[in-house]
Amino acid sequence: MNRKLGSLLLITPGIAWWLVFLIIPCGLVLAYTFMERGTYGGVVPTFNLENLGRAFNGLYLEIFIRSARIALEAAFVALIIGYPAALAISRVKAQWQMTLLFLVILPFWSNYLIRTYAWIVMLNRTGIINQALLSTRVISQPLNLLYNEAAVVIGLVYNYLPFVILTIYASIQRLNPELTEASEDLGASAWKTLTRITLPLTMPGIAAGGVFVFVLSIGNFVTPQLLGGGRMKMVGNLIQDQFTAARDWPFGSALALVLITIMLALLVLQGRIQQRIRNIEKEEEVA
Repeated sequence: MNRKLGSLLLITPGIAWWLVFLIIPCGLVLAYTFMERGTYGGVVPTFNLENLGRAFNGLYLEIFIRSARIALEAAFVALIIGYPAALAISRVKAQWQMTLLFLVILPFWSNYLIRTYAWIVMLNRTGIINQALLSTRVISQPLNLLYNEAAVVIGLVYNYLPFVILTIYASIQRLNPELTEASEDLGASAWKTLTRITLPLTMPGIAAGGVFVFVLSIGNFVTPQLLGGGRMKMVGNLIQDQFTAARDWPFGSALALVLITIMLALLVLQGRIQQRIRNIEKEEEVA
């Protein structure tokens, strides 16, 4: 009895956190979705499905598609940069790996807004990048590097790249080194070993890192607002506008519900893929 009581006391803080910061907010979003907007804002508890229908309107659907495209671009670029970085960290001496991982997560010690504003300083027409290119005479006039889709992708990649590096690094560390050694002993080149052994076996880390970046990027509203200058409106900006400027909480909740559903579906899919890969690995070990 005492053991059960002790276990209950240990999990109570976690359950309370889960209820207060996840279940209750998601429940409110779900409830507001099926209500009506009040005359002066707020909600009127009248059941209707109009808000969900509006969420799939052509205009808003276009914003969802644009957000998904930008999030996919950010995830792809983050994987292209993150995988070689994680692989390089795993190949150095063990005594240096923790130092390099510390440098990877070091940007998290500063505020997200500060990191994003730093890119405004670097990318604007009088910023560091343009000045460096002008001083070396690579260009004759400043480039428009800010307030476009590329700037948004750069900001998203920079802020979420550590998630990719850490997940892929963890996946590489779980890889049995005897497999790569056997490949090299049998005469395979470094490229073949990478593409035939390392990449397939670290696919769970790649999938996890890509999903992390995609899920965090598609709902982001700070980076598109600052680096996109309000021109690259994403679904996160649309939801923010509904809760602040338009004061249409039910429609904002409907958009948020659609976004949450997309995120949960991706996380479930990622979990299924990882579980399937683990089952295949277990079957191969048994065989």
